[in-house]
Amino acid sequence: MKDATAVFPGSFDPFTRGHENLVRRASSMFEKVIVAVAASRQETLFPLAERVEIAAEVLCPIPNVQIIGFDCLLVDFLRERGIRIVVRGVRTLADFEYEARMMAMNRKLYPAMETVFLLPAEEHGYLSASVVREIARHGGDVSQFVPEAVFSRLRRKF
Repeated sequence: MKDATAVFPGSFDPFTRGHENLVRRASSMFEKVIVAVAASRQETLFPLAERVEIAAEVLCPIPNVQIIGFDCLLVDFLRERGIRIVVRGVRTLADFEYEARMMAMNRKLYPAMETVFLLPAEEHGYLSASVVREIARHGGDVSQFVPEAVFSRLRRKF
C-alpha cells in the first residue's frame, strides 16, 4: 500500500487531534494522503474554505499530505483522480456499522473502491467534532482536543 494514494474524507468541523492522529498514521501507510474536506448541506461552524485552511495549517509538517475541498459525491471525487482507497476512522461499533453501510453503497457506485478502517489512538477514542463544538459553544476548554490553529479560531468564534 505504500505506493498508493488514499483519501481521508470528512467535514472536519472542527479538525480535532483525533483527525490529526489518523492522518499522521495514514501518511505512514500510503505514499500520499489527500484530506478531502467535504462541503456540507448542513450549517457548519466554519465555512469550507476555512476548514481547508485549518487542515492545511495543522498538517503542513507532513510532506505527503494534500488538502482539497470538495462538493460532490465521494466516489466522483475518487474516480476523477483515479484513486481507489478511502481511509475512515471508527471509534465505536455504531461508527463501524454506519461506515460499513456507506462503504457498501459507495462500492455499488464505484466497485474499484476499497475502504481501510483505522481505530483511533486510545487517547482519542472518545473524541468527536460534534462534542468539541458543543463544549466550545458553551464556553468549555477544548484546548486538549484540538490543535492550536483550531483552538484560536474557536476562541474568536465564541
